[in-house]
Amino acid sequence: MEDSLRLQSFDQLPSAAQFASQIESRNVPAVFVGCVKDWKAVSKWNPSNGGLGYLEERVGSFMVEAMLSQTAPVFYGDLRSHERVPLPFSTFIAFCKWHRQNVGNSCSINSNSQGHQLEESDTEQGCSPFVDAAPKQIYLAQPAILEEKNLSSINLWMNIAQARSSAHYDPHHNLLCIITGRKQVVLWPPSASPMLYPMPIYGEASNHSSVALENPDFSIHPRAQCSMEYSQKVTLQAGDALFIPEGWFHQVDSDELTIAVNYWWRSSIMSSLADHMDAYHLRRILRRLTDREMDQVLLKGSTPTWRQESNVDHSLDQAGQSKDLKRKEQEQHSLLLHELRPCALQALHELVALVHDRVNASDQNQPVSSDSTNGLMCSKTNEQDKTLTTEIFHLEEDPVAKNLWILEPGIFKDIFVAMANNFPRTLEALVLHLLSPVGAEVLTRKFDEIDQQNTEENRNKFYQIFYGVFDNQFAAMDAILNGKESFAR
Repeated sequence: MEDSLRLQSFDQLPSAAQFASQIESRNVPAVFVGCVKDWKAVSKWNPSNGGLGYLEERVGSFMVEAMLSQTAPVFYGDLRSHERVPLPFSTFIAFCKWHRQNVGNSCSINSNSQGHQLEESDTEQGCSPFVDAAPKQIYLAQPAILEEKNLSSINLWMNIAQARSSAHYDPHHNLLCIITGRKQVVLWPPSASPMLYPMPIYGEASNHSSVALENPDFSIHPRAQCSMEYSQKVTLQAGDALFIPEGWFHQVDSDELTIAVNYWWRSSIMSSLADHMDAYHLRRILRRLTDREMDQVLLKGSTPTWRQESNVDHSLDQAGQSKDLKRKEQEQHSLLLHELRPCALQALHELVALVHDRVNASDQNQPVSSDSTNGLMCSKTNEQDKTLTTEIFHLEEDPVAKNLWILEPGIFKDIFVAMANNFPRTLEALVLHLLSPVGAEVLTRKFDEIDQQNTEENRNKFYQIFYGVFDNQFAAMDAILNGKESFAR
């Protein structure tokens, strides 16, 4: 570790001007011992001092998102290893109270292939509102509102049992403040990236290390054996704060029932680059160039021109819009075929026909079974042939992706809701067996367009319907993410 990159320690917070000129500008971590010990939260949020009840009283039924990890106590950034579970904050506090009262006595935790689970009797006794998830699997990460213009976000972090984050970097400067409990943080400068094997820049967890923390395989990641030579370790107690510059890898171990607040803000680092930041910025630049190239590939294939209704009486069109609005107001998400607008119904039939034609063409000898009351058919696929379309990267070569690309977001949403309700096996075949790399990219971009036009509640309902078709929702997510990453690669 170079001396110029070593962690600095201060007994008190410097002035804003001193921090900006002497600490932030160097892009080197710094710990401020006891600098937030006078915060009211340090005493009022303390679980040993009735802090859980105080937090429950203040926040109560406010909905938050918890990460439910399949790899607990390690929490990886990859979406395949965890899911986000909405729940009232009071429910999370109940988990905290249950854990404090019952760890080490009558309420036992079982370890199995699905992670930790509560005994059935424990659930009946009210130890947990979730039947299939134990407190040790949950880590709260709920963003709060922005309080100042220069801040990107303020975040509240809580964990019930001991937890460990994967090594990762953030795209913002970070001031991590410990309210209760203790955290041990390992830090690596961006120049240590080769030893940490960051995930591919075209992946959804590109800022995370791919080295397994609990059991590193040095035959796969040989340089990781040298990673600790480039690291620094600091233990943060309640009242301490740690400045983590953007681009610095950090891995955090949290004691039981630790509460922290962190502040993210944008830096002016691009105007004064330092050598040890080059690896980080190179990855950011490569990612931006990759995104731009993907945009060009899609636009060269076919410019999105929203499908319009043709030869339809204008009064019927208005009636259809009124009916559609009424349906949305009533929050109905079970579309029947006759409820679709003509253009959406036509697009749905084209999409279903394309999927069935491609499945049938891939294996003419497989038995065929009916998939709908409309008489549309879908062939069964061979177990050895899980993917029928794998190497299509150009929009003009994939008629399924091309048809999706030209759809307006509202029509796209209606089509997939109708498909999930009327042709679920067709939707399953499309995602699990026919989705090409360019198709996966188009599909996720359409998801983004839907997200921008709908409320959080409607977005959640849509994805519940979409992924509810699959017996294994993680397999569907895998197919989409793998295709999307292949396209970017």
